[in-house]
Amino acid sequence: MHADKVFKALADPTRRKLLDRLCEKNGQTLGELCENLDMARQSATQHLGILEEAHLVSTVRRGREKLHFINPVPIHEVYERWVRKFEIQRLSLLHDLKTELEGEEK
Repeated sequence: MHADKVFKALADPTRRKLLDRLCEKNGQTLGELCENLDMARQSATQHLGILEEAHLVSTVRRGREKLHFINPVPIHEVYERWVRKFEIQRLSLLHDLKTELEGEEK
């Protein structure tokens, strides 16, 4: 099932970080994605492979470079299938109650 691959890909904080970096600047090379991350290129390549399998990242060759682009469609599909069905009003009320009970400021 395709959704299983999306959930697996999103379950890992490193992969979410890579997606965040692509949200900030789409179309990055492996080297750009690895900048300021405490990760070997080989590890990043493995994580990107899982993201590609889940169709969360697509790549385009530009000469010798391989550019990585985020594909938001699978995340939107997860949202439509698993998140949207919960009414926003109910979630907002629960969030407000939780915040009040925990004594956090809004």
